[in-house]
Amino acid sequence: MGRLLYRSIISASFQEPLSCSSATGNIKEEEKNLIKMVEGGVSKAGRTEFTECWRTTWKTPYIMRLALSAGIGGLLFGYDTGVISGALLYIRDDFKAVDRKTWLQETIVSMAVAGAILGAAFGGWISDKFGRKISILAADILFFVGAIVMAVSHSPWMIIVGRIFVGLGVGMASMTAPLYISEASPHRIRGALVSTNGFLITGGQFLSYLINLAFTHTKGTWRWMLGVAGVPALVQFILMLSLPESPRWLYRKGKVDEAKSILQRIYPTEEVEEEMQALKSSVDEEMALQGFVGEGSLLSKVRQALSYPVFRRGLYAGITVQVAQQFVGINTVMYYSPSIIQFAGFASNRTALALSLITSGLNAIGSIISMCFVDRYGRRRLMIISLIGIITCLVVLSIVFFQASASAPPIGKAESAHFGGNSTCFGYIQAPDASSWNCMQCLQKASHCAFCSNGANRFSPGACLASNDELKTACRAESRTWYTKGCPSKVGFLAVVLLGLYIIMYSPGMGTVPWIVNSEIYPLRYRGIGGGIAAVANWTSNLIVSETFLTLTEALGSAGTFLLFAGFSFIGLVFIFFLVPETKGLQFEEVEKMLENGFTPCSCSKNGGGSKDEGSA
Repeated sequence: MGRLLYRSIISASFQEPLSCSSATGNIKEEEKNLIKMVEGGVSKAGRTEFTECWRTTWKTPYIMRLALSAGIGGLLFGYDTGVISGALLYIRDDFKAVDRKTWLQETIVSMAVAGAILGAAFGGWISDKFGRKISILAADILFFVGAIVMAVSHSPWMIIVGRIFVGLGVGMASMTAPLYISEASPHRIRGALVSTNGFLITGGQFLSYLINLAFTHTKGTWRWMLGVAGVPALVQFILMLSLPESPRWLYRKGKVDEAKSILQRIYPTEEVEEEMQALKSSVDEEMALQGFVGEGSLLSKVRQALSYPVFRRGLYAGITVQVAQQFVGINTVMYYSPSIIQFAGFASNRTALALSLITSGLNAIGSIISMCFVDRYGRRRLMIISLIGIITCLVVLSIVFFQASASAPPIGKAESAHFGGNSTCFGYIQAPDASSWNCMQCLQKASHCAFCSNGANRFSPGACLASNDELKTACRAESRTWYTKGCPSKVGFLAVVLLGLYIIMYSPGMGTVPWIVNSEIYPLRYRGIGGGIAAVANWTSNLIVSETFLTLTEALGSAGTFLLFAGFSFIGLVFIFFLVPETKGLQFEEVEKMLENGFTPCSCSKNGGGSKDEGSA
């Protein structure tokens, strides 16, 4: 897998050419989008570029057709990573084994991440070997098959198989869609068009929450939520059949005339020859780079890279920011936000889904904020500010959950006996300290038990009952609320506010900057190897976090779990402070020279991270 990921990234190191006169210099600028492409990140584009994008696509609609057709892959990426958060609530209702086994819930969520790791690696190889178009079509097939398998699942294991298929599609789309858009876009508006892929990812996540909300009262609920993903996959498959292959890939495979015919549809006639010359220069330099790195095994290339101190220092920084990005707990919020909101005391699935829209919407807004400020205030500063805000939010969130647990309504014996002697939770009956139990202890200490709130006041003593459908129906029939994940709380709304603040602090800094840092921190000849290792570190950390979150909440409670993530975030802050230099405004050669001398926080503050032209290097 490492070889495939390395080859896919190194092939992406040079994008569609710029003007011939500045091809070599601009190739280096193009590489800044490399690592972000691995996960479908947003390429930076200024206001002028967006204006030019509008003008160009208005004159040549074919360009926007190419970008939007490929960008559906980003939409699917976002949708399939976000939809499971709401669907899981209803999967638990239909499959009691899922409701009772935390590890099964975590597996359903995380198998898409595991599939994405493989999909990104094999997707890059397929993209290089057979073309960007074929890779996108293959991703669509995987999306469609996965959606259908999940929609007709009759057991949790079928859902898991469907999630693996979808994950493979996510990984392939995250690698190939932005690459295709970049290589099929005019150089003047490439950043803006690649940015559409990033917007569609966050837009897909937001759409998934809307779709989840729309199907809450529909028969089949989660089947529709998961199955709907097959529709855009089918649409993209049909659209891509009528679109050409990437001109860059065609040129690299010796199909020069085909590449030229596509450029003629993208560029004005007078610019075509100039772009063909720039394309030749770009491909030649790419081939020269690959020849410099060598044709040995992946292991020998990694050893060669690790023997170079500059690369090692860059790799320390690159892996640090990627691992820190995941261990601040972001994907616990993206994958489990409705469950977290239920932990805060909102028992209704529909309410939890509606409130989860806040986190998804703020994530999209944060991506826009990052594009506006990352080149103004610098990568390092944004990450440090972001982490300080994240730690603050997580600590306060932990306090809120602790307070909610401590002030949970007590268990009333009369209330518990109200539904019949056999209805009371067995663990509660057997507990020697049952008289001191409250709602949270009923849910956490006893096995397969639920809390039925007081009919007159949900904060008054309620019933600790066995968790089954009959008692749930009886509880709700008396206008009471049935709780299985959290308890009635007067401070629950603060948890929702803090989740929103957490996203606001995360998205502009730790959300996008780690991918930018990884595109700038490595020496040119080892950029593919460094980017590949860091990308795998990111996906693997994502898998670990998503596979353990619910288990941690059971073992430590919600308060303890978020405090643990605050601790991880603090460790990440320390490592970033000491290991990650500022790269804002620096040429790649300047970054390499800075790492040769060794980075210290003091030298960073002196240099300010700017280029010499800016007077800050």
